[in-house]
This record gives sequence, C-alpha cells and structure tokens, in this order.
Amino acid sequence: MSRRPSSFLLGGRRYSPAASLLLAAPFLLLVTLVFILPLAVLLRESLFVPEPTTAHYARAFAEPVYLRVMLRTLLIAVLVTTLALILAWPLALVMSRSRGLVLGLLAAAVLLPLWTSVLVRTYAWMVLLQRNGLLNQLLQGAGLTSAPVGFLYTQGAVVLAMAHVLLPFMVLPILSALKGIPEDLTRAAQMLGASSWSTFREVTWPLALPGVTSGCLMVFLLALGFFVTPALIGGPQQMMISTLVSQQVREMLDWPFAGALVGILLLFVLAVAVAFKRAVRLDRFVGSA
Repeated sequence: MSRRPSSFLLGGRRYSPAASLLLAAPFLLLVTLVFILPLAVLLRESLFVPEPTTAHYARAFAEPVYLRVMLRTLLIAVLVTTLALILAWPLALVMSRSRGLVLGLLAAAVLLPLWTSVLVRTYAWMVLLQRNGLLNQLLQGAGLTSAPVGFLYTQGAVVLAMAHVLLPFMVLPILSALKGIPEDLTRAAQMLGASSWSTFREVTWPLALPGVTSGCLMVFLLALGFFVTPALIGGPQQMMISTLVSQQVREMLDWPFAGALVGILLLFVLAVAVAFKRAVRLDRFVGSA
C-alpha cells in the first residue's frame, strides 16, 4: 500500500512541503504579477465592460476581417510547424549520429539563434528578402530574374522567418528522443532483414514520436502568439492575432475587444494542449508489454 510523499527531493536533499512552497514562492509570485493578474484583468474587461456581456467575443466571429485574421493565424502556425519539422528532422538525425567537432558545430548552429534577439534575426531576414536585398541580387546576378521579386511582406516570407526563429524548439526535443533510442534496436532490425525504410517506420519513428509531438506542440503554440516577426516581415497584409491585439490596445484603445481576442486565443491554446495530451500517447505507437 503506497503512501503519499510528505517531502520533496531536490538535488539529493529532502524538503518538506512548506519548504518546497517557500522555494517556489518567488517564481509563483513573479508569474502571478506579470502574467496571471494582467491576463485576469484583461479577461474581466472583455466580459464586464461596460456591462456583463459576450458582445466582444461575438464581434470577433461576426466581422469577416477579424475572422480572416484568426484563420490566417491558424494557417501560418500550421505551415510554420510543418516547415520546422521538415527542416528539424534530418538535422536532429545527423546530430544524433555525430560526434566530436561535427556535433559541436551543429549544436552551435542550433543554439546560437536562441542566444540572439528575435528582433535581430527578423531584421536579418528583412535585409535578405527586401527588393534590393542579397537574395534578389543573387537571382538577378545569375540571370534568373530581370527585376526584383517582392519576397518581403508575403505569407511565404513570414512562414520562412518564423520557422527559422522557432527551429531550435523543434530540433532539441527530437534530438533528445533520438539520443534515447538504443543503437542495438536498429542494428537488430537490420540483422533480421529489415530494410532502412522498414527500420525507420517500425523502430526509429515510433520511438522518436514523443519528441516530434513535443516539438510540434511547442512550435505551434509559440507561432500562434508570435508578434515581432509577422509584424515586421508580413506587414498589415499578413496581420496575425497578436498584431491585431496590439493594434486594438495601442491605436484603437479598445481594451475590452483586445481582451476578447486574448481570451479566444487562450481558449484555443488550452484546447490544443489538451487534445495533444489525450491523442498523443506513447503506448499508441510502441505498444505495451
């Protein structure tokens, strides 16, 4: 008969529940002050200003312009997640099989963007994609185009730049999952006559799937609320819901409607997280003993 633990083990030391709560108090206080409390105030305004109403939420779905923004946000998040997965899988696979200097260089290529400001990376993409940027110069120099191509302020530019910014959040979970796969399993499958594709389909992919789903979930949820990159590279033509919230707060001063947009986004994020938790389970892919 098991008993509930009366203490918490951390770093080889055992702490009582009161001590554990005391250690977590600064973090909990910070999260409450900078996230939970402002969010609660914004959601309260969306429901009770100027009176108890759901009109602000109805407005978000009734007016086509706002509905298009929400659908565009969802589409871009899906495209970014898909592109990040396509780019991250081979990179993580190579990293899992590399050693020494090669692994160090690949790890630096993945981690350096995390240490660089998102704003700096976004401006770098603007320099590359603008009409007189490096990409257009290369295309015209090679004779492939006779005039500058409008890469900037398009959905493709937004997806490409966001996928680059969020790529480490896809690579690292997949790499962790691939590192945890024993080499004996793939070697045994090949010794039993399985082809490379069969080994990938029956062994590598199912065991790496938890890392894939974790990476997809993180990238998708981060892409839903991304602000800097789509605002600068996409412009008004590719407005996403985060830019719309900023516009309602800073330009229109419509805090209740901005709160309604935040509430809709929050509910959708929670629904996606719950759906992933329910639908993606390890025993569905690797079976149970």
